[in-house]
Amino acid sequence: MVNLLDVLIKEIVPAEGCTEPIAVAYAVSLAAELVEEEITAIQLFLSGNIVKNAMGVGIPGTGQTGLPIAAALGAVVRRSHRKLEILSGLTPAELTKANAMIEQKLLNVELKDTSEKLYIEARVSSLNHTATAIVAKEHTNVVFLSKDGVKLEPGKDKADCEESETLDPEVYSVSLEEIYEFIQTTPFPELSFLLEGARMNRAISDEGLRGEYGLQVGRKMSQQSAVNLFGNDVANRIIAATAAASDARMDGSAMPVMTTAGSGNQGIACTLPVIALADLLGKDEETLARAMALSNLITIHVKHYIGRLSPLCGSGIAGGVGAGSGIVYLMGGSLDQIKHSIQNTIASTSGMICDGAKPTCALKISTATNAAIQSATLAMNDISASLNDGVIFEKVEDTIKNMETLVQEGLAATDQAILNIMLSKGAPS
Repeated sequence: MVNLLDVLIKEIVPAEGCTEPIAVAYAVSLAAELVEEEITAIQLFLSGNIVKNAMGVGIPGTGQTGLPIAAALGAVVRRSHRKLEILSGLTPAELTKANAMIEQKLLNVELKDTSEKLYIEARVSSLNHTATAIVAKEHTNVVFLSKDGVKLEPGKDKADCEESETLDPEVYSVSLEEIYEFIQTTPFPELSFLLEGARMNRAISDEGLRGEYGLQVGRKMSQQSAVNLFGNDVANRIIAATAAASDARMDGSAMPVMTTAGSGNQGIACTLPVIALADLLGKDEETLARAMALSNLITIHVKHYIGRLSPLCGSGIAGGVGAGSGIVYLMGGSLDQIKHSIQNTIASTSGMICDGAKPTCALKISTATNAAIQSATLAMNDISASLNDGVIFEKVEDTIKNMETLVQEGLAATDQAILNIMLSKGAPS
């Protein structure tokens, strides 16, 4: 039987900055640590999805966007042990050195012809050595390390970060009934670690509401003025709080977030609506932790079928589905009503594409949060999308699996088309 607590612990981790460029920094750092000398060249071979999600997003502590600065910082900081928090504590001197590497044109980026959606190959050269690090399938999953053409075994030389295990495929056969039973019966102390994620994600939401980040989606929705049509109702406060966190994250805030299934925006999308509603309703910590466990596990479950990186927006679809489920739980809904919410959210957001990580992700997250609230409200009234409605099947698990069919059969060329459109614009300004 799958240990769902282990799944939560593995899939909910802190990260500083968007996970795709940070994973690039991580891979470069691994290789740079092996050469142990001044870097003379960095070659990156990346899957299209990595390029797509790293082109236009802010890099924490830099005021800059994109792959070059992320890769250069990885070579400079050389602290791969921090994994997705590798840029935490970035200093002005490190940033200056990284920018000098970019000015010296030491970095070359190429698309890798691979079926793997998440693939990062970093080749680093110094005067006397070369090293390669390959990360694939998951953002810190190291599948290959070499120095001077010799493959390194874990623990040998400086290749001491063992290949991390991906999730057991059996986790995806878990039923919604099993997830529901787990979140209802697991002792609260075992779930209390999720409250640290609540604290972390609340903090970046507050930062986004205060500061002028990105499009200021959350901030402007929360401000009362003659041009704000939203008002100050519960739904708008939840949407604004959630979008604000994405505003800050996508525009390069150095504050960490608690990620879900490899994505900070997914973590924001599936937890902040739950956190915000729990705060507004005055729910205790145990109820919040159980609702967060539900929203996260359902997001992870749906994300399996969409894919780690995908032409579909994971935050909008998987995150929205998870958020709606958590909202129903907080409102005292049943398992059947949670299933209704899932059906409704997929009916609402299933066509949302992913066109990379960038400030407008906050718009998609606000749309998904609205859909989650709407779907949960209908579900609490025992209203559900039905077999007559498009991609919706009678059984909710079959509806979720339809997302996999949509990605693999219907959207096979979509990723490349999106990437071609993005690359046609040139480098982000």
